Amino acid sequence: MYRFAVCDDNPADASYVGALLKKWGCAAGYALKIEKYPSAEAFLSAYGEDPSFDVLFLDIEMGNMSGVELAKRLRQSGAGLQLVFVTGYMEYIAEGYDVEALHYLIKPVTAEKLYAVLDRAVERLKTREHTLILSLPDGTVRLPLHEIRYLDVLKNYVTVHGAEDYSVKRTLNDLEGELDDSFYRIHRSYIVNLRFIRKITKTEVILKDGTALPLSRKMYEGLNQAVIRYF
Repeated sequence: MYRFAVCDDNPADASYVGALLKKWGCAAGYALKIEKYPSAEAFLSAYGEDPSFDVLFLDIEMGNMSGVELAKRLRQSGAGLQLVFVTGYMEYIAEGYDVEALHYLIKPVTAEKLYAVLDRAVERLKTREHTLILSLPDGTVRLPLHEIRYLDVLKNYVTVHGAEDYSVKRTLNDLEGELDDSFYRIHRSYIVNLRFIRKITKTEVILKDGTALPLSRKMYEGLNQAVIRYF
């Protein structure tokens, strides 16, 4: 069961997108829970009570709070749901990238374009279900891959940096084989999760929390290409 939300103050547009979502789910064999919200404030209230949303389709121009402002508030709260802007305004595309929007659909939305975005969204949802299993002296830890910011190695130990840090006596090459394509090797001693990257320079990768990681010169071009493919 995937939980989708459509946030649009135009009832006709919201119903149209909702109908396309339902049609896609039936054709693809997915069970969907589709909810509609007439304002950014209404969705924010629902999210506060139950944040188990997977994908949010949102308009830009809505009443007192815009879709962009809603997206920023969600990201600031640590929300990991996927965002898809569905709007008639091209000028907000840059802001969509700032909040890690999965895609930006221009109204009127066609079924073909929406279905392509939905296919990508589900692939990411499946990826988020993947975990890295670490055996520690005091037990076993399962870390969702989407929570891991980066990994680094010092001597014989690799530290996995997420909500908490865990060090294991394994090789970086060994752990790299258990990661997915949202991770990229940026240095012989570092692997980074692409979704946490804020900035790339010739010598460093800056994460969203301000952490600076060394970037090997020969990895620079490949990393930029990986970021473009991933996003």
